Amino acid sequence: MALNFHQLHIFYTVADKGSFSMAAQALHMTQPAVTMQVQSLEDYFGTKLFQRSTKKIELTEAGRTLLPFAKRSIDLIKDTDIAMSKFTHMLEGRLQLGASLTIGEYILPRLLGPFSKEYPSISVSLKVMNTTQILEEIFNHQLTFGLVEAPIHHPDVKTEIVLNDELMLIVPSDHPLADQASITLDDVLLHPFILREQGSGTRQVMEEELRRVGYGTDRLKIVMELGSTGAIKSAVEAGLGITLLSPTAVRHETALGIFKVKSIEGLTFTRHFYSIYLQAALLPISAVTFLTFLRERDLKAWL
Repeated sequence: MALNFHQLHIFYTVADKGSFSMAAQALHMTQPAVTMQVQSLEDYFGTKLFQRSTKKIELTEAGRTLLPFAKRSIDLIKDTDIAMSKFTHMLEGRLQLGASLTIGEYILPRLLGPFSKEYPSISVSLKVMNTTQILEEIFNHQLTFGLVEAPIHHPDVKTEIVLNDELMLIVPSDHPLADQASITLDDVLLHPFILREQGSGTRQVMEEELRRVGYGTDRLKIVMELGSTGAIKSAVEAGLGITLLSPTAVRHETALGIFKVKSIEGLTFTRHFYSIYLQAALLPISAVTFLTFLRERDLKAWL
């Protein structure tokens, strides 16, 4: 029997989870199948890799020695997929992914067209939903991966930055700040302001940057807090206030001359978009290709 990557992946997952049953669940396999693959690996090396008892399993000295090599093999396969994905144009497959509201409504629609032209045999099925729903469907193996606006801190979830974005000041074209060449934060504080609701990724980025320069949201003239980008755009267009949004979300309105996008001196509201998927999962090459495609996009230039 030859040593194979599949067995090393299973061994590493069992060690990471500390349980054959939990590893089987993470790998979407039956527990007997996981046990058989680990036993085959032990037969190959001629030594036990786990000490088993009724309550728990522990790595033997041989298992502890093998563990970092198994981890390196998994990382190497992932890095190989990423490196080679840009050359693989004859891929086939169906990607099922979830995206949070801003990404799903304003970012991906402009990127899916170019991706489909480059990889016409990969079909993408996109669900726009909140992060909790995306996680639930990933855990239930209904989605390959998700794209969200904030990192996920969960031991079974891998989180990686795939896109960078920047929030900018959005004002109506007839607003006093619209034609002002240089805008300071003190200028902004003089005008009614519209915010996303507490807990949103957009608001979090804004609050963190304001704290960096010693300001809180209590310094803003907040006239309303709204739960969606669309609602905020409508309120700004109606002249109810100004806001911070991604230029990608107001591209259409800016082209029509409804809004102007402005920067605020000394402030940079940078945010990241993240891919999330199961730690134990090996993404198909089509998914790796899509994520690599996203990482190579410059949203400012592309959108």
